[in-house]
Amino acid sequence: MSGHGPRTVRTSGLTTRGRCLLAGGLATAACSVVLNERDLLRVGAFVALLPLLALLLAARTRRTVRVTRELTPARVPVGSEVTVELHLRGAALLGAVRLADTVPDAAGPQPAAPPRFTVHRLSGRGSAILTYPLRPSLRGLHAVGPLAANATDPLGLAEFQRDVAGPDRLLVLPRVVGLRGLPPALGVGDGTPGAARAHQGQGASDVLTRPYHQGDELRRVHWRSTARYDELMVRLEERPWRGGITVMLDRRDAAHRGRGADSSLEFAVSLTASICAHLVGRGEPVALVTEEGAALTGPASVPGLDPLLDALAALRPSARADLSGPEISGGTDVVAVLGAVGPGQLEGLLARRSAGGHAVLLDIATWDPAAGGPDRNVAGTAAALRRAGWQVTVAGAGTAPDQVWDALTAGASPDGLRAGTR
Repeated sequence: MSGHGPRTVRTSGLTTRGRCLLAGGLATAACSVVLNERDLLRVGAFVALLPLLALLLAARTRRTVRVTRELTPARVPVGSEVTVELHLRGAALLGAVRLADTVPDAAGPQPAAPPRFTVHRLSGRGSAILTYPLRPSLRGLHAVGPLAANATDPLGLAEFQRDVAGPDRLLVLPRVVGLRGLPPALGVGDGTPGAARAHQGQGASDVLTRPYHQGDELRRVHWRSTARYDELMVRLEERPWRGGITVMLDRRDAAHRGRGADSSLEFAVSLTASICAHLVGRGEPVALVTEEGAALTGPASVPGLDPLLDALAALRPSARADLSGPEISGGTDVVAVLGAVGPGQLEGLLARRSAGGHAVLLDIATWDPAAGGPDRNVAGTAAALRRAGWQVTVAGAGTAPDQVWDALTAGASPDGLRAGTR
């Protein structure tokens, strides 16, 4: 990606050295007139003209230098390295050009390699390539640039500064952690996902089978398939349609604590991204929504994981106070990643989803050093969700997304994961 910013001059003119030299030359010339010294007049005129000549040289360098920027890659996960290349082109330099790129701290400029350069000459082809690394520490849509160039003459008497390249976009995706398995009854029910059902051809048999699970009735064993696969297979005679899995992320600002990459919101985003990647990798149709039910899945014409990660990368906190959730049919599984749930907020979610689901409840007090310990209300919220048919796992600061998912898969108790648990 490359771009050019406005070619407006920021600062221009003589440096302090140049102004002093100009003033000294004019004063010398004035004294030579008073003293009637022609040699002194020539010296004064030369000294006064020298800064003006330097001004012309610096202006020429300003006009001839062109710079483009390239980010490789321009879309990366948190913590990955990005290489920024600055391509300079122009005529032969008659002075130095100092370049300074503008990079936000979240994009990860390294103190050992700051984006500042001084170029004294270009190659025989009139070009040069400068590089510096970035290692983004926070997800989001970051602007790299503008790039300012400061052109000076060889004696440092004049300088011109302007923006030679505008900002470029760096998309930093949330960290995705590999997960294993599925929680009970998530994506493994007797129903057929909508995508799979749509691809069934006409005339397909209405009898489907799956491996025998402990507790299944023996009268549902399909003996023909059992003989074929050499293991007990259970007949699925009725296949209710299952509309995939809806992943809900609670992004309310008041429901989270902490700042920057160590906040509970960033943990929730990373956990949500990991869940989406895991479910999409297993072939499940996934819909990503916020606490108010707004879809974050991107264009419907672009299926797969990338639109979900792009949406999570650009996610911003919401000022909403209530927690309502989306209207979800009974044939759709739900995985909710929730922040703090206050009094009266849980009823709105349960009213829209009476069939239960799976929830990760964050103990946000563990992300707040001033809180002094876990939140006493978390256990009550988890118990209320469980009474409504939800499977719940509580997670605190210091846990990892894969630990949370393992606890949810194993059906851990609401107090199974707390701060500092490894």
